[in-house]
Amino acid sequence: MNKKVLQLMEKLPQILLLQGEPLSKYSNTRTGGPADLLAFPANSQQAIELVEQANKLQLPITILGNASNLIVKDGGIEGLVIILRNMKQINCQTNKITAEAGASLIDVTEMAYQRGLTGLEFAAGIPGSVGGAIFMNAGAYGGEISQVVESVTVIDRQGQLKKYSKRDLNFNYRHSRIQTEGDLVLEATFNLESGNQQLIHEKMNDLNFRRAAKQPLEYPSCGSVFKRPQGHYTGKLIQDAGLQGFRVGDAQISLKHAGFIVNLGQATAGDYLTVIQHVQQTILKKFQVKLETEVRIIGRDA
Repeated sequence: MNKKVLQLMEKLPQILLLQGEPLSKYSNTRTGGPADLLAFPANSQQAIELVEQANKLQLPITILGNASNLIVKDGGIEGLVIILRNMKQINCQTNKITAEAGASLIDVTEMAYQRGLTGLEFAAGIPGSVGGAIFMNAGAYGGEISQVVESVTVIDRQGQLKKYSKRDLNFNYRHSRIQTEGDLVLEATFNLESGNQQLIHEKMNDLNFRRAAKQPLEYPSCGSVFKRPQGHYTGKLIQDAGLQGFRVGDAQISLKHAGFIVNLGQATAGDYLTVIQHVQQTILKKFQVKLETEVRIIGRDA
């Protein structure tokens, strides 16, 4: 593997590549082992070159987005890991906003507000990237990305450029075609409507206030850990099971919102996974409800 990593670094000297870089420096949980090779493409062409060359060398490819709704295991990730945070251009024409995959979703909602465009207010406080939001059909407060997406440009696993319409993306609850096929999102176009700028701002402020009041934003976390099971609220199930505050190492079920697991300081991914497993087992035993993870769990065991 090291030989292939070195070969890729030699072939692409123009791209920022880091060998053995700890992913805890980039994940929102502040946990995760090293990437064999971590890449930060500056534009679509560099992303295409990375995929093409990694394929030739038969290196596995993992795309992290902004690593917000994600747990990277303590053993790190094999092969090439791509973080798109340097691809963050956002453009607006009439009622459409096109944003590169590494752009912050919060920045996109801010541009929508500045241009008096409505439809993205629900995403005002979602701490992910555009690519990650497409990947998992991010949503909050009754809104989902699928409601406003017009088209998405991707690179498939063979390095080919493709453009998907909203219909092509097979959106579902916290799911999209991107998860199934493993494409790398380059950019997305959102189709919005003209609105009252003051009302847009008021709604964004209201949702951000509600988020700050209910969610443990003062600690590192991966966001909402579990999907909402049909007919139940995850946080209430965890509270009713007496698990709020349950802790393994420095990974703790938040005292502020039981649907979150926070890092109190030195938590490992292993601590997180042990807490998750304990919650799942307890809820299944007490309430016969199977909790599925919303957070993406990837990488090697330590």
